Amino acid sequence: MKKRIGLPLALSVLSLISPTARPAQADVLPEPRPAPFQGRLGLTPADSQPAAIQGVSAGKDTPNILLIMTDDVGFGASSVFGGPVETPAFEALAANGVRYNQFHTTALCSPTRAALLTGRNHHSAHTGLVVDVRSGYPGYNALIDRDTATIAEVLKQNGYATAWFGKNHNVPLNESSAAGPFDRWPNNMGFEYFYGFLAGATNQYSPIVFENTRPVEPAVGLSDYHFNDDLRDRAVSWLRDQKTIAPDKPVFMYYAPGATHAPHHVPDEWTRPYKGRFDQGWDVLRREIYERQKKLGVIPPTAALAPMSPGIPAWESLPENKRKLHSRMMEVYAGYLTQTDQAIGELIAAFRELGLAENTIIIYIQGDNGASAEARMGTVNEIVGLINGLPEDFEPSEEMLQAMGGPAYLSNYAAGWATALCSPFQWSKEIASHYGGTRNGMVISWPARFAAQNGGLRSQWHHVVDIHPTLLEAAGLTAPTMVNGVAQKPLEGISLLYSLDNPDAPDRHTEQYFEILGNLAYYRDGWVAATAPRLAPWREPLSKLGLSPAEWEWELYHVAEDFSQSKNLAAENPLKLKEMQMLFWAEAGRRNVLPVNDNVAAATGAPQGQERTVIRFHQGFRRLPEGAAPVLRNRSYNIKAEVEIKDGPGAEGMIFTLGGQFGGLALFMERGRPVFVYNYLALNRLELQGKEALAAGKHLIELDFEYDGGGKGRGGTYDLRVDSRSVARGRLEKTVPRGFSMGDTLDVGLDTGTPIEMGRYELPFEFNSRIDGVSVTLK
Repeated sequence: MKKRIGLPLALSVLSLISPTARPAQADVLPEPRPAPFQGRLGLTPADSQPAAIQGVSAGKDTPNILLIMTDDVGFGASSVFGGPVETPAFEALAANGVRYNQFHTTALCSPTRAALLTGRNHHSAHTGLVVDVRSGYPGYNALIDRDTATIAEVLKQNGYATAWFGKNHNVPLNESSAAGPFDRWPNNMGFEYFYGFLAGATNQYSPIVFENTRPVEPAVGLSDYHFNDDLRDRAVSWLRDQKTIAPDKPVFMYYAPGATHAPHHVPDEWTRPYKGRFDQGWDVLRREIYERQKKLGVIPPTAALAPMSPGIPAWESLPENKRKLHSRMMEVYAGYLTQTDQAIGELIAAFRELGLAENTIIIYIQGDNGASAEARMGTVNEIVGLINGLPEDFEPSEEMLQAMGGPAYLSNYAAGWATALCSPFQWSKEIASHYGGTRNGMVISWPARFAAQNGGLRSQWHHVVDIHPTLLEAAGLTAPTMVNGVAQKPLEGISLLYSLDNPDAPDRHTEQYFEILGNLAYYRDGWVAATAPRLAPWREPLSKLGLSPAEWEWELYHVAEDFSQSKNLAAENPLKLKEMQMLFWAEAGRRNVLPVNDNVAAATGAPQGQERTVIRFHQGFRRLPEGAAPVLRNRSYNIKAEVEIKDGPGAEGMIFTLGGQFGGLALFMERGRPVFVYNYLALNRLELQGKEALAAGKHLIELDFEYDGGGKGRGGTYDLRVDSRSVARGRLEKTVPRGFSMGDTLDVGLDTGTPIEMGRYELPFEFNSRIDGVSVTLK
């Protein structure tokens, strides 16, 4: 006969097998599961005690975080740092926070943003260049790995709601379509919500937007749409939703508008207040900024105005019509930055209206690098020069000047303005060796902790890698050693909160390397060794290219005394220069910087694209980025569309398109007839059109292109066919060599982004009959 176990004995056994509480491993995220059971187990619910079911929550009084980064804004552009552009939101934040006048970026957007989010240097995060330009070397493959978890990932797993609004230039081109993979999209990098674009820039009137991983078309049907307004509204809506549903849960919002990266798109109401304010030209403006900076105290009284970058023509040497053009371009830029700042101010106001201002740390970084000097004498379509490396020669008309800032142009101002807006420094964006490329103004506000420091100035030397550890310290967290099962690289930045506590605290970030496109520099204890730029941002060689690093010219600056890098001491102190050079190369070996490359071609960032021989698309296929689309450049190809016309004379709509208003090609139906348009960068067009409307029923519409060969951008012959019969032929002497657009995509059965010809049809121009398939054959 079996003995029955008594209740007391059963309970004592259960007490032995019940898990006991153990401390959480704060350096491992997520916390190991299952979590220790904190209740009591009995034989029945009556003699048991359930544990409370809780998710991860942040600690009491944990601050909200708003991290703002604008685009292509030089140190001397905004009014806060002596610039000519009114930035009232930036000013208001500075009055309630502190300004930093020795904060640095990497000199280029993707690298800066990778360092910002991961807290590791850009090569350590595999982003040595923009993601459009990749190579198989560890520092340059554009694949941010799981061993460098973003600040959003860490905050999310510690109880924060996380969201990213705006620009994301950290997803490789071949991963940026709706097919993914999504490993490096915001939703898999710690951000629970994303609304923005995956590119270096976007058309502000017709942006290529994703909501999380879903393509959306927010501008369609809205005549007054602007991305800055849309982005602000989305961010405010998300914030309100979060604080309505979970008022005690802290938020981390990363707000990164595409402004003020070209194209400079802004309604005329914002440019009118600046009319005539830049007629003095960039030479005079540069000195005006410098004098204001000294008066404001944002540069030391002993700081010199560094020499003007070479290659910039004197303002007075320009003909009157060109001066008028350049003044107008600067007016547009100024209006664009003011409009952007206004939207940011309205977002900050939403935090205040929800009662969050006191315990929200706001970090507003004005620019991800210096101002853009990529268009030496300005451009009205930066696809021509920046993407395709072609000369752009145009005569400004009054009509052009009036339309500047609107949707008809993709404009960027001249390099002279960029250099002025980087005052008091030399150079600009891309030039990582000099502070004109890497010095950006920053303001931090956190009333709950630092109200006593309002309006102050901090001159401690810091770098963008310091933001991640700063936010960790603000949230009361330490950097985890393991995230999602992956061991983490140590953070490479240093929290700067110490400087908020004490304006006179000695620097803690005392060494830092810089490298972009072979522009090298090393900072240590008030000294900077830097290579002399060999290639201007507008792609003009300044010295012989392709030399070995041993042959590169170096400069030496004692920036502890020479704030603006104005006096080169290399000849006077060769031993110090040698020491700094050796420090750079040692750090380069540790941080994935090698091999250093100053390859000119690598700087242009042409889209890569699909190389499959035959690709078949279905009706309704949309938003395939050019970098993931079939390569319809510098080769022969054939496009076959199998269609079924419902109503012959009334057949309308897009069949196949790649690119748009500023460069691209399109095959569509218009008044029942097949039409093909090749848009050569808005400089020239080829149009082929069938003479007769197609009857109802099935048809094969075909476009065949025979490329001349013999290099890039050569000509060729197009043949438009219907049911195997040629209906129109035409020839182009030149074709687009590197890329059609900066955001327009491949679509089948509709058109997103911008139309192939402005005003010809209304987007989305959906095909009103049936497409059984479109096949693209690469020859």
